[in-house]
Amino acid sequence: MDNKRCMDNKGETAFANDRRRRRHHWAVTIEYRDGKQFRRIYTNEGNARGFAARQKKSPVVGKATVQLIS
Repeated sequence: MDNKRCMDNKGETAFANDRRRRRHHWAVTIEYRDGKQFRRIYTNEGNARGFAARQKKSPVVGKATVQLIS
């Protein structure tokens, strides 16, 4: 899911004003050069971005992305 679906007309995510949720979730998707994928879910954005940054250093990782999912 891309974050564009979750944007309102002010440019802010709809999740920012959603009071039903206690915390947000970020999905880190790792795409390896051989075509396999791995996804890990975090509730802390800093931890998610740190994990993605560490994975990007590996020569077997093709792409690492972080997405806000809820």
